[in-house]
Amino acid sequence: MKRKFALIATAVSLAIALSVAAPVSAAPADPQGPPAHAEAPASIENYPTTIESGSWDAGHIQGIAIDEKNGYVYHSFTNTLVKTDLQGNVIGTVEGFTGHLGDLDFNTRDGRVYGSLEYKAVEAFYIAIFDVNKINAVGMDAEDSGIVTAVYLEEVVEDFTADMDGNGVFDGDTANTADHRYGSSGIDGVSFGPEFGKKRGKQHLMVAYGVYRNDARADNDHQVLLQYDVSRWGKYERQLTQADPHTSGPADEDAKYFVHTGNTAFGVQNLAYDEQSNLWYMGVYRGGKPEYPNRTLYVLDGTVAPQEQIIEGQPNDETGLVVPLLQQGLKHEATGIYGWEFKSDVGIEPIGDGYFYVARDYRDSSSGHAQQAATLELHRWTGEGASGFERVIR
Repeated sequence: MKRKFALIATAVSLAIALSVAAPVSAAPADPQGPPAHAEAPASIENYPTTIESGSWDAGHIQGIAIDEKNGYVYHSFTNTLVKTDLQGNVIGTVEGFTGHLGDLDFNTRDGRVYGSLEYKAVEAFYIAIFDVNKINAVGMDAEDSGIVTAVYLEEVVEDFTADMDGNGVFDGDTANTADHRYGSSGIDGVSFGPEFGKKRGKQHLMVAYGVYRNDARADNDHQVLLQYDVSRWGKYERQLTQADPHTSGPADEDAKYFVHTGNTAFGVQNLAYDEQSNLWYMGVYRGGKPEYPNRTLYVLDGTVAPQEQIIEGQPNDETGLVVPLLQQGLKHEATGIYGWEFKSDVGIEPIGDGYFYVARDYRDSSSGHAQQAATLELHRWTGEGASGFERVIR
């Protein structure tokens, strides 16, 4: 759940001091009560306009999460999780992932970070759950540090491995195939928020599919979102064991939603819910089908209830819960699809009052060899123009 945080001068000083010390533990939140949050929003003048993620021998940045109450930022670099304070001082890292660590979100109810984690070669897809209070040193191990547990997502596996052409052979991790239901390539975007059609209520984890780019198919033109109630996940959590992946997880999702955008390259890379506007932001890599607008940002109005409809392009008139796009932005007249031109595919995080941090990835060779790095830039959502955002410059 993305909420506002108070960042006063003393909090800034404390955050800097904590760059070489163990993080302060937040008081445990009542899992049935309201999410923990800062007492009051501070002036935007007290927010840093940029936050550096550091430079790492890892994959490119995949997503970000912010613990606004305690002033920590979490950066996913594909096989490494980096924890910094709001000034970019490194607190610690979790390393050694052999799979693909994707988008992140901070769960204010239990004080942990949740992220998508893929092992396509062994057909295993998880939500990784980080006990982030334990992250206090660089180089902590993903398996042996006791920081990471994982929950297996059976529904994702079933769609990823679906033999859609019925030839009895699953074609594996490739886009150039008729296999993979909905074109599913696994999972990536994650965010906490209420059910679609509700402004408030119990928080659920929304998990977005990756979708292969394949311009020759007609059944891969929807984004797919799974909804889970993680308050019941304690019984499923197991220590991460990458050499012997476990299969402990819910048999079914709580709900499955479809959003018609046209095919994109690897689906929803970043998913973010903004409580104040009740909007869901989906950052994607641009698709290539000429009959679609192929935007880089799509937005959902979370207050609009999904409708049971036929899922266009699916065999046998399959139906599902379809969530409409926000009817603002750049309209594609031929399809009626709305979207924006804004790069939000490697990290986007709302922090309240219409402000967001958005990650910009780059390669840093200052150490003598190429490393992956990112700068988080402060933006304000306006919904206007081609991008819908304006950068905050001071």
